[in-house]
Amino acid sequence: MSAVSVPGGPAAAGRGGDIVLSIDAMSGERGLGEVVRGMGKSLSENGRLRYILHGDAEALRDAIRPRSLLLERTEVRHAASVVAMDEKPSRALRTGQGSSMWNALETVKSGESRVTISCGNTGALMALAMLLLRKAPGVNRPAIAVLWPSLNPSGYNVLLDAGADIRADAEDLLRFAQMGASYARNAFGLRRPRVGLLNVGVEEHKGRPELHEAAALIGEAAPVGDFEYIGYVEGSDMASGRVDVIVTDGFTGNIALKTGEGTAGMIRGLLREAFSYSPLSRIGALFAYTSLQRLSRRIDPRRANGGVFLGLNGSVIKSHGSADATGISAAIRLGATLAENGFAERLAARVAPTAAAGKAHGMLPT
Repeated sequence: MSAVSVPGGPAAAGRGGDIVLSIDAMSGERGLGEVVRGMGKSLSENGRLRYILHGDAEALRDAIRPRSLLLERTEVRHAASVVAMDEKPSRALRTGQGSSMWNALETVKSGESRVTISCGNTGALMALAMLLLRKAPGVNRPAIAVLWPSLNPSGYNVLLDAGADIRADAEDLLRFAQMGASYARNAFGLRRPRVGLLNVGVEEHKGRPELHEAAALIGEAAPVGDFEYIGYVEGSDMASGRVDVIVTDGFTGNIALKTGEGTAGMIRGLLREAFSYSPLSRIGALFAYTSLQRLSRRIDPRRANGGVFLGLNGSVIKSHGSADATGISAAIRLGATLAENGFAERLAARVAPTAAAGKAHGMLPT
């Protein structure tokens, strides 16, 4: 995958140049220290990263070690306020200007950075992102795409929508399929992603009428969108290797996401309990240590941290509010991949023409 060259500013650097990311440092639940540690961890893995860090300037400078590479590669910008985790999106729209979240999004709007990363309030972040970046041509309803652990070679599938909006009609689901395929293509290097529509069964007659309508639209759009539509998939298919992109509405997707995170946490807890049950169990754990570590990494939600807002004129990544340094680093790694590959521009280039073609052929409402 080659980077797309975009005119203007440091964010326009192609492969081999700086990758500029904008970080909202003040909105997470674990505090500024975890954000800074995650930034440092990512920088040690990728020396091309450069950060624009937003928040209380004095606190930010105090949190970064003097004369460090991180300080050298970070521009600190003061923000007078922070959007609270419990703040309503409507209030954030009225009072959010000048906050660390607002300022971070403005750098994407201006072209100074390619991606904004925030641990803050999801609803407020989406509302401000839609206000500042606007919806991309052909997109009626943006979606949040998350990585779902699977048996695919990449280790993940893409699930969307994971909670941007609880509603989604047939046309919205078609857009999700197109955007999810573009995401999978850029994140995993897949030439022709396999897209499935989440349903209560794989039989054609099952599910709500809007799912039947969406299935027809997605099937017709697949050749133009350069993805393979495999039909309905069930919950049991979500972690399988037979699908790359799982499409659903935000209500169902968010419940699935939280259920998966809770189940992964329970499995890790039960494994710790089982291998510490007795002296013999602890000895067995020593022999199985390498395998247990590999399993723990595969089901660790922190390593797949970062929901991507799809359908905007710019890339925004929502990190989990309680993410630690490992989770922050995973979101930054994802952001760097999307920035280097010009993801937002590639997605817009695919969605807008197919939307126009669909309307011209009567597939979609005009």
